[in-house]
Amino acid sequence: MKKRFLSLLSLLILPAVLINVLSACSKPYTPPEWEWEDETVSNSDKPKYIWVDAAANFPDFANSKENITRDLTIAKNAGFTHIVVDVRPTTGDVLFSTDVVGQVQFLGAWTSAGYTKIERTATWDYLQAFIDEGHKLGLKVYAAINTFVGGNTTSLGSQGVVFRDDVKKGWTTDLNLPGGIKNIMQADKNAKFFNPVRDEVQEYICQILEDLAAYQNLDGIVLDRGRFDSFESDFSPYTKAKFESWLGQSVTNFPGDIIPPGTEVGKLPSPLPVHFKKWLEFRVKVIHDFMVKAKARVKAVNPNVKFGVYVGGWYSSYYDVGVNWASPKYNTSSKYSWASTNYQNFGYADHMEFMLIGAYAAANKVYGSSEWTMQGFTSKAKDVTMNDVKIAGGPDGNFFYPNQVPSGTDVGVAIANSVDACINAGDGYFFFDMIHLKANNQWQFVKNGIDAANAKK
Repeated sequence: MKKRFLSLLSLLILPAVLINVLSACSKPYTPPEWEWEDETVSNSDKPKYIWVDAAANFPDFANSKENITRDLTIAKNAGFTHIVVDVRPTTGDVLFSTDVVGQVQFLGAWTSAGYTKIERTATWDYLQAFIDEGHKLGLKVYAAINTFVGGNTTSLGSQGVVFRDDVKKGWTTDLNLPGGIKNIMQADKNAKFFNPVRDEVQEYICQILEDLAAYQNLDGIVLDRGRFDSFESDFSPYTKAKFESWLGQSVTNFPGDIIPPGTEVGKLPSPLPVHFKKWLEFRVKVIHDFMVKAKARVKAVNPNVKFGVYVGGWYSSYYDVGVNWASPKYNTSSKYSWASTNYQNFGYADHMEFMLIGAYAAANKVYGSSEWTMQGFTSKAKDVTMNDVKIAGGPDGNFFYPNQVPSGTDVGVAIANSVDACINAGDGYFFFDMIHLKANNQWQFVKNGIDAANAKK
């Protein structure tokens, strides 16, 4: 999962000289309209996405359009073409116009004073500011939401609709823990997930997405955390009844005949529980069907907005969160013993217009053919999606912090090489998150990589 460990450097203001170095272009760069069917797209024409996490970047962006303009300019001059701005953090509240859920009042972020509450006092439209400023620079602007979350708990307290509304609190997920089934509101987890199986939850999220799609100048929508909370989710009576109805029989030993409490991903029991494979199939069907529904609702409002997802690149174990992001042509059961024959039917790659792949390997694991290398994550994503969708893989900048880089690894070279490894293995490049480049003053390294990639024919 994505880890957002931020150093105390995250509030440092980038020196003006860096901005001057990166301001090489005298006129706005206009990204091309991608011809997805063309398999010979050059690297210079492939999209380069940079993610803008809401909480991590809130100290700079919550109340300052000037800072948004400053950093989007730097991102553009480093070679990025697409901005992915997080407008629904794990609080479940939003940073765009909607009547479905409340606006973000504050977020927690690391500053020189430690983990600090950053309040939003500005009244201008946060998402619209990114759209306006990004388009002035010739950037595409995509909005990302944390999909199946309704609140979070941190050292600053608890916030989100599940703490304000008892009805929506009742939609949260039940977890199959070693000590028994427990609701996530009583569990030691920061993000409070809804149960994706619930019809009310899916309708609620679709209503939020419709209001997001109503931004006519928005270029794309990205669903993050469009999944179950974990391998332990969801074991509520509601989901049990839905599963039994779909299965066509009762499950008398629940949850033992599905997943015994304490079962770990990668350490599955042998033999597998009698309903284990069908349970995994049921979960990916739930998410597949939601994605189809959500896309239709978005397109009904705005047929021009692109629809896609972020997923982690570790496909071999992504069954733990109930997502099959492969092509339905990809025969999962022929590769993995945990998959049923019908598991592949609920791959949703063919319903996506783009896909961002978290190729989150260590700084010394850039090249390789297997998972847990940046290149391997990306090439594996190409394999399992089978050309149904264009994918862009890339690194988690957290691995480029000085205390995360293995001894003997040149971090500047690693960042530049991450572009080469991922853009050539896939259909674009993706960097998570802007805050890391800002905090460590590493913009020039990613610019070197993008410039070198663009120069290749």
